[in-house]
Amino acid sequence: MRFICPVVLALSLIVVMSSSAQITSESFALPWMKAAVGSLENELVLKCGEAHRARAHRGLLQVARLWRADDGDAAAFTATVRAQFAPDQATLDTMFNRIEFLFEQLNGHMTEIGRNLRTQTDLDLGPILPFDEILSGYDPSAHLTDDLFGNKFAFTILLNFPLTTLDERLAGGDAWTRRQWAEARLTRGFGKRIPAEVSLAIAQAASEGARYISSYNIWMHHLVDAEGKRLFPPKLRLLSHWNLRDEIKASYSEGKPGLEKQRLIETVMQRIVTQTIPAVVVNNPRVDWNPVTNTVAAASVQDDGRGEKVAGEKINGSPEPDTRYRVLLEAFLASRKADPYSPATPTLIARRFDEDREIPEARVKAMLEQVLSSPLVPRIASLIAQRLGRPLEPFDIWYNGFRPRGTYTEAQLDAVVREKYPTPAAYQKDIPSLLMKLGFTREKSDYLAGHIEVDPARGSGHAMGAAMRSAQARLRTRVESSGMNYKGFNIAVHEMGHNVEQVISLNLIDHTLLAGVPNTAFTEALAFVFQGHDLELLGLASPDPQQEALKNLNDFWGAYEIAGVALVDMAVWHWMYDHPDGTPAQLKEATLRIAKDIWNKYYAPVFKTKDVVLLGVYSHMIDSFLYLPDYPIGHLIAHQIEEQMKKAGAIGPEFERMALSGCIAPDLWMKKATGSAVGADAMLEATGRALKQLEGEGSRR
Repeated sequence: MRFICPVVLALSLIVVMSSSAQITSESFALPWMKAAVGSLENELVLKCGEAHRARAHRGLLQVARLWRADDGDAAAFTATVRAQFAPDQATLDTMFNRIEFLFEQLNGHMTEIGRNLRTQTDLDLGPILPFDEILSGYDPSAHLTDDLFGNKFAFTILLNFPLTTLDERLAGGDAWTRRQWAEARLTRGFGKRIPAEVSLAIAQAASEGARYISSYNIWMHHLVDAEGKRLFPPKLRLLSHWNLRDEIKASYSEGKPGLEKQRLIETVMQRIVTQTIPAVVVNNPRVDWNPVTNTVAAASVQDDGRGEKVAGEKINGSPEPDTRYRVLLEAFLASRKADPYSPATPTLIARRFDEDREIPEARVKAMLEQVLSSPLVPRIASLIAQRLGRPLEPFDIWYNGFRPRGTYTEAQLDAVVREKYPTPAAYQKDIPSLLMKLGFTREKSDYLAGHIEVDPARGSGHAMGAAMRSAQARLRTRVESSGMNYKGFNIAVHEMGHNVEQVISLNLIDHTLLAGVPNTAFTEALAFVFQGHDLELLGLASPDPQQEALKNLNDFWGAYEIAGVALVDMAVWHWMYDHPDGTPAQLKEATLRIAKDIWNKYYAPVFKTKDVVLLGVYSHMIDSFLYLPDYPIGHLIAHQIEEQMKKAGAIGPEFERMALSGCIAPDLWMKKATGSAVGADAMLEATGRALKQLEGEGSRR
């Protein structure tokens, strides 16, 4: 008999006995089901022995809960159970091993097909044709779960392996074996039956959001002030919001000209959030725009290489027609279609926190508020104002002068990066060297690099992991015609962190069903570790005690900024569920109100400015369906992880050890990695020490 720890066994029996005691004819959708379950349980126990009663009982209830009339009558139900129930441990082991292999193949090939269908829309390979957009929104796996229920294979899994609840995983998972965790991950995909047409609608909404965001560029040379002055160089095309934010960060080293740029970018961001941005300026180098007066005119200069005449054209300066909020609302409406088929988690909000993150929403909110309300915030804000020599302005939520790169101009960093990486292939070739600088051995660096393929991204870049060991992880990075710039390199290093985690936790793990990490915040955290060493990878920085203290302040300030953004994302989704018939215009007004309220509560006391809407500018709010809370959680986790790596003296070996834990419960993963559960305490303590050190030194910019 498979070993089950006493805690889990006791919990399982409590669940089973409680369920058994409360079963009535109303518990099942079909009138004959109660009698069939009782009869089959006795039959299976008689055949297999009393030791299998709890397993048989739980499996029967799991199948019965999801069996529908079109799956068959009582005879079909009985035949399925008799044929598919594993009578002994040896058969159960054989079944598990085969299913694990088959799901690696299914998921792996579906991932590859989906990646190929999105090639033209994801990668910078020339114009997107109308049929490309159709195929990029097609999900080849949309019917898979439906098909596996239709052919009864899903019922085979539910009959033989436990479908666990979040409470069970939190209460007893720390004593489970690796096999038990793999079984829990196997059944998780069959806890509900979402029709294929619903899955396809969700995929299409996600694809539309991705297309909208990936082409939302601002041509910066065409931003002008009242005198027609251009603050930005030709051919600079910045994607919202990522590149706009990074340009603000890069401008801190440029003095007064940088401040002018930052103020202008802030105005651009406000126009995007409020949807007062003229639609014609989005991704258009043929129009000049004054964001302050919000006036547009035909471009008086050309920097797009097309050589077209533009002067004399009449320009329509009408604002974008709430497109940003229409796309978000359509994402909500598509996601809501899955609610009736997910009784345990009947909203996307619940699915994101209870299923995807496996951290309750209330606990996440408390962690974020702990950071936002910390008494460290005004002390750090005062230090920033001192270093800047001026009062803080709203865009200073992206202050990065604590980072060593604050001593380099953007032009200097761009020059270094362009020389090293003129093409994606050049970055690909250098991956082994980069990994060795992070502490991986030569052998491991070559192995990891051999499983990563670099592609030219159409957007800012992303990582796409493989789902079977024979496939490659993909690093998508943006490389302009003149070569990779520093922003692209910084993002590429982040995405490389994702890829390394993906390769380790798939190719080197004991169970492919445990591939990955507990949730997105963890892979973001591991990627943040890589990203935080970008200048060292360029040979431009070597840490000393003061730089370590500065880095801690930078990490905290980044968590402070993104925590408010996450609260906005969460509150907006609650508003949409509370107002399911809302319009894009109403959603816009609600988002602006939410962004202002959170700003006024947590930021206005520090920045001395009220009713700022910048917290609503993040693009992932539009294209990634309540993704943003993963970022601040990721910052907290990254801090805990890197502190452990410092103790161990190297990133590479510890990174590998941690990633090999795979997709288990978040707190269990973190305890194995660092000895402590997920939380903000470690970051707050380290930030307090760093702040005390710098205040004592009377640090200046």
